[in-house]
Amino acid sequence: MSSFSPTSFGVIGLGRMAQALLFPLLESGQLSAAGVQAAVASLPSAERLRQQRPGLQVSTDPAAAWGCAAVLLAVKPQQLEAVAAAAPAPTGAEPPLLISVLAGVTVARLQRLFPAWRIVRAVPNTPCLVRAGLTGLAWGEGVSAEQQAWVQQLFAQVGEVLQLPEVQLDAFLALTSSGPAFVAMVAEAMADGAVAAGLPRVQAHHLAHRTLAGTAALLQEQQLHPGQLKDMVSSPGGTTIAGIRALESSGLRSALIEAVLAAAERSRQLG
Repeated sequence: MSSFSPTSFGVIGLGRMAQALLFPLLESGQLSAAGVQAAVASLPSAERLRQQRPGLQVSTDPAAAWGCAAVLLAVKPQQLEAVAAAAPAPTGAEPPLLISVLAGVTVARLQRLFPAWRIVRAVPNTPCLVRAGLTGLAWGEGVSAEQQAWVQQLFAQVGEVLQLPEVQLDAFLALTSSGPAFVAMVAEAMADGAVAAGLPRVQAHHLAHRTLAGTAALLQEQQLHPGQLKDMVSSPGGTTIAGIRALESSGLRSALIEAVLAAAERSRQLG
């Protein structure tokens, strides 16, 4: 276990991703609701979260959250400059820890905006909402081994955690954070095809989702290359190879490659 164990934890922007990270920590006892100071943009959001999590300290004033020993920064990247300008300087003897989940925003930019903080850049993806996520981590200067271990424990509550060179995080984001949207489009299109072929809509969606989930489990558990699995189901002159031919003529592979590259480039632009 990490010897870094902050008694107070601030959250600036308690949206769905921040909730996905925070709530498992509360449920496991790693954090107490009384030790969390969260800041949100509106009074209705604050009231809804207080009702959802009794005892949680939620306010539209971020001052208390900024006073914590560790802070999760989860606002939109476009809000970063204004949020940083309004943030008070830390008052403690030790620099506090700032964990950013802002898409594309680099450690260098965060360190420039928050010079008195120790910076962690985290890239979690949407499946964290069901504790099946992936999170990439990059460390700023001065983050101790104990702090690194604590941050890894935080994100391990919601999935697999990888430490990566920051230069790889844009590609990681494009694949793991934007990727669920690409997969969702594939699932939707497959279900549409099944409806066109005669299945009811609800059943088509259920079967498409189960097919994707089962395929991912098979690839992962048997450590198969995707090409191996494709060949396993492609009989000579059969239905699957006919479908693959249609996908190849429509440029599915190129479209997905370009989608990942476009997402990675946009991540770099946001930074």
